[in-house]
Amino acid sequence: MRRVVAIVAVLGVVTAGALWWIFSRGDALRVTAYFDRAVGVYSGSDVQVLGVRVGAVESVTPRGQQVEVVFSVDRDVAIAHDTAAVVVAPSVVSDRYVQLTDLARSGPLLADGAVIPRTRTATPVELDELYASLDTLVSALGPDGANSDGALSELLDTGAENLRGNGAAFNESVRNFAQAARTLSGSADDLFATVDELQKFTTMLAGNDRQILSVNTQLDQVWRTLSADREELSTALNTLGTALADIQAFIRDNRAAIKSNVDKLARTTQQLVDNRASIAEALDTIPLAVTNFYGAYDPASESLQGRTVMLDYFPVPLVGGGR
Repeated sequence: MRRVVAIVAVLGVVTAGALWWIFSRGDALRVTAYFDRAVGVYSGSDVQVLGVRVGAVESVTPRGQQVEVVFSVDRDVAIAHDTAAVVVAPSVVSDRYVQLTDLARSGPLLADGAVIPRTRTATPVELDELYASLDTLVSALGPDGANSDGALSELLDTGAENLRGNGAAFNESVRNFAQAARTLSGSADDLFATVDELQKFTTMLAGNDRQILSVNTQLDQVWRTLSADREELSTALNTLGTALADIQAFIRDNRAAIKSNVDKLARTTQQLVDNRASIAEALDTIPLAVTNFYGAYDPASESLQGRTVMLDYFPVPLVGGGR
């Protein structure tokens, strides 16, 4: 009897564990991410989205030159399938957590078993690396580096001297620069469109390099010619200026007469337009008349000679039908 009870108890525990594993697995996604390093990340560390805990780290395993971090995420959270994963250090001494950066607005969601490659992960700079960078910077700017001849000290002294008494002006410049940056940010589409068109224009110029070189050469020759004759050109421009002044004065003094003549010219032009058919006919026949005149003129007798058929002047034929 005891054996039966023990077997039933064991089966109950196994069944409960299996059901817990199945249902707990059904409520969470299992995701694998690869990081360069995972300092301060342990099994049980939080997984957050926008500062809210949505899961936990299950395992942290070194894999050659990278670290494999497996974590679970609640299925109810709409995380983008191409999200990035970042290790965040809230402070120097606190535990770190994994932050998923992208929520799904309308695209595909992060699936169970998804893998986030190292190209979409990031880790914070370690404190020793920061100290090493600062040490390198200080050494480069110190007495054994850029300031070995006092150049950096002179630069700082000169900068301090130039900025002394100009704090308000410098502040105003920074404020104006910030406003200009905001303006450019609000016109980013126009700015980039202009840059794109400028790039197309530059590409066109590059494709017509020979023609542009020829034009520049010709312009250079023109400017050389104008430079060589600049005195004559100056004289001509001065004369042209004087002539234009005289013409302006003439028009001002004879405005009425000029208007009258223009009106008469307009009427004459209108007459020519109204009789353009007759004028065209006359222009067509004048060359023939001149040719006939030249053929009829006898230079020896200084007279016009011609032939006339007298029968054309009689209304009735003279032969075969007289009255």
